[in-house]
Amino acid sequence: MSLTALQRPSSSDGRDFTCYPNHAVSKREVPRAPRVANSPAQMRLLLIEDDQQVVNYLQKALREVGASIDHAGDGREGLLMAASEDYDVLIIDRMLPKLDGLAIVRTLRASGNQTPVLILSALGEVDDRVEGLRAGGDDYLVKPFAFSELHARLEALLRRGSGDAPETRFQVADLTLDMLARKVTRGGREIQLQPREFRLLEYLMRHAGQVVTRTMLLENVWDYHFDPQTNVIDVHISRLRAKIDRDFEAPLLHTVRGAGYILRDHD
Repeated sequence: MSLTALQRPSSSDGRDFTCYPNHAVSKREVPRAPRVANSPAQMRLLLIEDDQQVVNYLQKALREVGASIDHAGDGREGLLMAASEDYDVLIIDRMLPKLDGLAIVRTLRASGNQTPVLILSALGEVDDRVEGLRAGGDDYLVKPFAFSELHARLEALLRRGSGDAPETRFQVADLTLDMLARKVTRGGREIQLQPREFRLLEYLMRHAGQVVTRTMLLENVWDYHFDPQTNVIDVHISRLRAKIDRDFEAPLLHTVRGAGYILRDHD
């Protein structure tokens, strides 16, 4: 649809609105700098999506990783929420009722709103992706997608907004993991891990203090996007726990019944 302004009336209280077909955005709300969370688990997200199956899936998965997520079911409602609230990232479906996703992005950018935008779309040709990015999107993810990829892209947008450099060394209590040296120590004692165990510990340490679900581990450590119906996670968690906890006074790796696992300081 055309984004050429039809008129520029003023409201009764003196606010200036830029009006497009069927919607208006108050310039009193923008421009604004994007909100910046301190960690992925603290993200406040807005999902603008009309497919209820996708909505249910993403709401459940994102809340499992600790994110706060609001939802709008059509483009007009989504635009109003995005323009009036502070979010870390906007997840916007491209094909929406009442107002399409690219129109939302263009309107926000024209109003000075620079909140990072991840566009979701079944349209995955090169020209489609280029159009989405040129409309003002910061990233473009083609449906169907794996949650692990969406989560990683959200983390990347968050890092980009905060300017943080990638971490290569992690520490929880006296347990340390050095990505560059591929070395793990606890209490100054080196611990030998197999490649999969190292990858598992790395993921747990990147999410230290957070409950990590079995789905997250399957997707991010084993690259499975389905449940293989095996005890592979239990076996590797058991082996890892034996190596990092068994000979030490305070355990760091804990099972959260019915939810997953958490690596946390014994303090």
